[in-house]
Amino acid sequence: MNQYDGLGEMLKSDPAAFDYYTSLPQYVRSMIARRSQNVHSMEELRNYADNLLRGDG
Repeated sequence: MNQYDGLGEMLKSDPAAFDYYTSLPQYVRSMIARRSQNVHSMEELRNYADNLLRGDG
């Protein structure tokens, strides 16, 4: 699994991550962007998005 320095690096380096991120609702992207330094892998991005979409924040 690829590990990145943060969300920005991952979105620049991984087209699949970029596509997934841009497919999320705006409010989810905003919440993830606020904690972008804590997102280091596609798995973390998916888990965080899933939690937000379920309302577990």
